[in-house]
Amino acid sequence: MTARVGILPAMLAGDPGELRRFLALAGDAGVDHVPVGDHVSFLTGAGRDGLIDATAIAMAHPTLPVHVAVYLLALRHPVLVARQLSTFAELAPGRLVLGVGIGGEDRHEVAVCGVDPASRGRRMNECLAILRRLLAGERVTHHGEFFDLDDALVLPAPDPPIPIVVGGRSEAAVRRAARLGDGWLGIWVSAARFAKVVATVDEVAEQAGRGGVAWRHGMQVWCGLGGSREQARALLAPAMQAYYRVPFERFERYSPYGTPDEVAAFLASYVQAGCGSFNLIPCAADIATAVEAVVRVKALLPSVPSRSTITIQ
Repeated sequence: MTARVGILPAMLAGDPGELRRFLALAGDAGVDHVPVGDHVSFLTGAGRDGLIDATAIAMAHPTLPVHVAVYLLALRHPVLVARQLSTFAELAPGRLVLGVGIGGEDRHEVAVCGVDPASRGRRMNECLAILRRLLAGERVTHHGEFFDLDDALVLPAPDPPIPIVVGGRSEAAVRRAARLGDGWLGIWVSAARFAKVVATVDEVAEQAGRGGVAWRHGMQVWCGLGGSREQARALLAPAMQAYYRVPFERFERYSPYGTPDEVAAFLASYVQAGCGSFNLIPCAADIATAVEAVVRVKALLPSVPSRSTITIQ
């Protein structure tokens, strides 16, 4: 199996015309999917709704799948999200992968949504467990710490089912992926850490009676693409610093930059660790250059090894 590679079109936010042109270009070039992010009020009040963006992309292109990476599920009610996903699945069946996470960089974003940041993990576990049952077409009665439901039912259930991958670097997130997800989505971790997570997910899932899952493990990666490492870094560093408001050096070891060959060489170690999908956030001279470079990166990646040949170092 070859790793699937998508491009998150961060540079096109707010321009529908440019987004449509990007989608046509990406689809024709062989990009596998388009990831979108999700924030309500991040740091300076920035954000976009991930499911609205996913729907817009699905309606603007006839075939490209969309990956939400990641939806801040702990800030939402599971019944409402189940309805949104059911509607999406009717409009574009089989074209969505839902990544979910608790959000880690801005606790204020969580608080202004009326959620205690200290409760995010527990709330996510409860919300995700309910959501999975609703998406399976079950009638749900649940009385927990955060949600009280009697005979909740959301139909039609998505067909085919919507895969749910769990993002997050903590051990709690990894265990959440094993027990409640269809895969794990990493960011800012080493290839060695990725391989260990793959093994942990297998172990915890087996203990939970979830053997035989067709796991969809992936990585979200900012990258700089240019004619040289210096040029690519000059494109990547200021973009990340502006978005996260911290020095680029905090991310540099996990954020490759250089020519497509150099970026592919960096990502190859994650493929060998069991990564089957990349959501790339490319910084390049322009969107056409970014698409061309990402397609080149995809072509250079090795095949994803079978689970039995993954080496943990």
